[in-house]
Amino acid sequence: MNAPIVDLRSDTVTRPSAAMRRAMCEAEVGDDVYREDPTVNRLQERAAEVFAREAALFVASGTMGNEIALKVHTRPGQEVICEARSHIYNFEMGAVAAIAGLVPRTIWAEDGILKWEMIAPYVRGRSDTRTRTGLVELENTSNIAGGSVYPPAVFADIVDHAHAAGLPLHLDGARIFNASVALGRPVTELTKNADSVLFCLSKGLGAPVGSMLVGSKEFIEEARVVRKMLGGGMRQVGGLAAAGLIALEEGPKRLGVDHENAKFLARGLAQIPGIKVEADKVVTNILFFDVAGAGLTAPEVSRRLKAKNVLANAYDSKLIRMVTHLDVDRAGCERALCALREVVGNSQ
Repeated sequence: MNAPIVDLRSDTVTRPSAAMRRAMCEAEVGDDVYREDPTVNRLQERAAEVFAREAALFVASGTMGNEIALKVHTRPGQEVICEARSHIYNFEMGAVAAIAGLVPRTIWAEDGILKWEMIAPYVRGRSDTRTRTGLVELENTSNIAGGSVYPPAVFADIVDHAHAAGLPLHLDGARIFNASVALGRPVTELTKNADSVLFCLSKGLGAPVGSMLVGSKEFIEEARVVRKMLGGGMRQVGGLAAAGLIALEEGPKRLGVDHENAKFLARGLAQIPGIKVEADKVVTNILFFDVAGAGLTAPEVSRRLKAKNVLANAYDSKLIRMVTHLDVDRAGCERALCALREVVGNSQ
């Protein structure tokens, strides 16, 4: 009998729990476009409460939430300053330009963590010849920088300077609860004074679908308009919101397990000849490792791992990403390391 699959491609592959499935079946529903779905309303109220904001909006995905925020905060033709590896720039199908109408002004930062002194030279005001800066966007945790976390003081400094420059700041906090657990700080502290925050219910928190935007009542009212424009006016969606409520309340409590499993993987990877990984930089549930020293390309390693029922995506020709989550336990991590040792050993 084949061993069960160890899926380390992403924390988006998590399956809803039995409690979520029951809640989805039993959820009270209504038409959310008319604001009559009581379960959605409870989810939005609870999300706003958790983040100490005036209001929240349930959206289909993190990408939808980010693009709504970008569109509300800016007007077409402006620039958005973001880190070079940010999700809005790399993984939203060019929507930053096609939907929000913005020009990305990207800045590469060590570990994906921008600082105001890096941003300041790129802030542009009124000009007859150059695009004007409309928004600063940050990502916490920084996915493609290996799940790195913004130090609270660095984030607060950027927010303060952005506001002093007359610029709103949007936080892509898809995995903000991972940052919260890693730092031992509440999400209210890590997101304070950002003009809008996006967080995902469907990644490490374990819901089957959905993300949340939080902000002021005025921002959320405008966000609701753009959501409808993008086809995100959902109807009897309380079943999904019911799973989201459980994810919001219960999901953050166990993220520390994912972080420890990622660190376990990183330490194990560091012991495999031909594998290069910066184990000390793994602080949440995402890690990258370089397989070039094994004499194989990352896509080839990924294919060979799949044959051993271990799934991990190649990021480029050298790097592979692994993401721990609630459906991968320590035994699964051990199996992944064993499979990788065999793949690398057979290549020598």
